[in-house]
Amino acid sequence: MYYSSGNYEAFARPRKPAGVDDKSAWFVGAGLGNMAAAIFMIRDGQMKGDRITILEELKLPGGALDGIKYPKKGFVIRGGRELEDHMECLWDLFRSVPSLEIEGASVLDEFYWLNKDDPNYSLCRVTEKQGQDAHSNKLFTLSEKGQKEIVNIIMATREQMENKTIEEVFTDEFFNSNFWLYWRTMFAFEPWHSALEMKLYLHRFLHHIGGLPDLSALKFTKYNQYESLVLPMYRWLLDQGVTFLFEHEVTDIQFDISEGRKQATRIDWVTRDGEVGGVDLTENDLCLVTIGSLTENSDDGDQETPAVIKDGPAPAWDLWKKIAKKSPDFGRPEVFCGDIQKTKWESATVTTLDERIPAHIEKITQRSPFTGKVVTGGIVTAKDSSWLMSWTINRQPHFKAQKPNEVVVWVYGLFVEEEGDFVKKPMQECTGEEIAQEWLYHIGVPVDEIPELAKNAAKTVPVMMPYVTSFFMPRQAGDRPQVVPEGSVNFAFIGQFAETTRDCIFTTEYSVRTAMEATYQLLDIERGVPEVFNSTYDIRYLMKATTRLADGDSVNIPGPNFIKGKLLDKLDNTQMGQLATDFGLFPEHGDTKARPRHDDAIA
Repeated sequence: MYYSSGNYEAFARPRKPAGVDDKSAWFVGAGLGNMAAAIFMIRDGQMKGDRITILEELKLPGGALDGIKYPKKGFVIRGGRELEDHMECLWDLFRSVPSLEIEGASVLDEFYWLNKDDPNYSLCRVTEKQGQDAHSNKLFTLSEKGQKEIVNIIMATREQMENKTIEEVFTDEFFNSNFWLYWRTMFAFEPWHSALEMKLYLHRFLHHIGGLPDLSALKFTKYNQYESLVLPMYRWLLDQGVTFLFEHEVTDIQFDISEGRKQATRIDWVTRDGEVGGVDLTENDLCLVTIGSLTENSDDGDQETPAVIKDGPAPAWDLWKKIAKKSPDFGRPEVFCGDIQKTKWESATVTTLDERIPAHIEKITQRSPFTGKVVTGGIVTAKDSSWLMSWTINRQPHFKAQKPNEVVVWVYGLFVEEEGDFVKKPMQECTGEEIAQEWLYHIGVPVDEIPELAKNAAKTVPVMMPYVTSFFMPRQAGDRPQVVPEGSVNFAFIGQFAETTRDCIFTTEYSVRTAMEATYQLLDIERGVPEVFNSTYDIRYLMKATTRLADGDSVNIPGPNFIKGKLLDKLDNTQMGQLATDFGLFPEHGDTKARPRHDDAIA
């Protein structure tokens, strides 16, 4: 396997790998990563679909990409992944998955056209004082020291950031900035999370620094991600003859491990009815395993019932723990799942039932939620919320089954143990109705109207997720196994807890990248895996991000003014001087004037 970029590799069709007709594949988990790997096996590896079996503990596919309507509770979304244009492996996948709505189009075509016609951006990113615009004005408000701290973590090596927390490498100069407010609420980072992952995120999304304040960096699907992404994949795989075995909990995987060679030899499972089963594997039977789970042991409450923290047996984590005991190359799951207090938070799905609450929403979003177009443009954060509550409304209807007067809102809080500002209880102890009350308070509903609206004008389902930020826990090399461990002949690890290159987790791209790498290595597919987008190595993006972090101010060149002048004289009429002036790092000087960069693909 190798990495590539450019059209030469992007449009190439690999030849059929040798021996593929003699192979079969067994997948543990039916989340995005494993379904993507199955598609790559069929499309690029030319394996027949009827040679593929996918085992899943739940009743339906999709993993964390969910969206469902329960008969009594109502609509539920545990979360939504934020998408962007440079998810290279993800879009390589979806160019080949047919749209369910537009004949002759792919899911990528459908998504591309939608976001061309209805580009995403926020008109109010931050509120305070019960729904008033906080007027953050798209500013990062980073001091020079705060900017230097960001540069320092970018310049540090990976090894220097291992096992460190964010609060160990940043000071209050950084934490008091708008940048941190935007960042932590958009990505769900906490100060005790991994400084290494913070570093990887800064590198990975350097090209989107300017889009953080108004969320214009983001793109979204038409519906919830189960209906927009999972269902098209599921239908396509079924059409290819792939077998899905739902309500099959994999309890163990056996390996034959000798010097320089590792082979998966058996998968053991138990069905929902308690029937014990399994399959023996030869070296021609590929085994791809999703390890760990951010949504494992999620618990749904309802309008009258709080969600609970389930800290008992966790099948996905228990399976990885069993596997990890068999070789030091299989990772250390306890690093990620061993402290629920640091990995949990709670979300809630609010469905409004008439037009009274949407009238208050529109005052903040400055858009009607009933147009079918972008509404909030991403999350709105109530900066003075004791829960640090954020909420978002995607294009409506968010579910095809919604009634015309219903609006589905997703709400989440990072500080679930804190007492609310209106509801004097911790979020984790609140019913759906009480969470709705707190949210209505922070969008400016008059306090005397809140109880009645939360009870009769909305239906709210809270969800507690004990492991939702488990992959952000501080770590070091070896804590996550390689996608294809050294010596493996027939197995791979997929998903957010497998180790690959310089990409960052909590993204759909990471799941699909590990899937593509696993498939291409196990089948020896002769086509390059798209490299992680390289904005961090592009001087134009570096300059643009540097200026943006300073809120548009030029770089402060130290020393007396005559020295600054001499430096600018030296750079006048040079390529570097022109670049630095174009991107706002230096003021215009001499003959060097700022020019629009029409020939750059850095928008």
